[in-house]
Amino acid sequence: QVKLVESGGGSVQAGGSLRLSCSVSGNAVHTHCMGWFRQAAGTARVGVAGLDRDGGTYYTESFKDRFTISHDDAENTLYLQMNNLKPEDTAMYYCAAGGTCYFDDYGLSLDDFEHWGHGAQVTVSS
Repeated sequence: QVKLVESGGGSVQAGGSLRLSCSVSGNAVHTHCMGWFRQAAGTARVGVAGLDRDGGTYYTESFKDRFTISHDDAENTLYLQMNNLKPEDTAMYYCAAGGTCYFDDYGLSLDDFEHWGHGAQVTVSS
């Protein structure tokens, strides 16, 4: 079983930066594809960025310029660096792990992810 715990959320002013962390149990990053998703109040959960089992990255187009996904293998931690934050980025951010993902063909699909963290709230003020 994969356990995921997000941290690093909080409040920031527009234009600021924040880095979210996701502690991943064992070596799950090497046997699962990883992803970051977010869900704003009253909206559907959407994909932000993905990391495949070989370390390749994928970004939903609207986030590619400002957000960066990375992984520290020694610390078993997944990161999401968020820059130039905007009020519309306010949401609950979730770390997730799943089986084989085909990002290039199907994008960042919720159906590919079976394990989820509890989420980290990010609030961006104007």
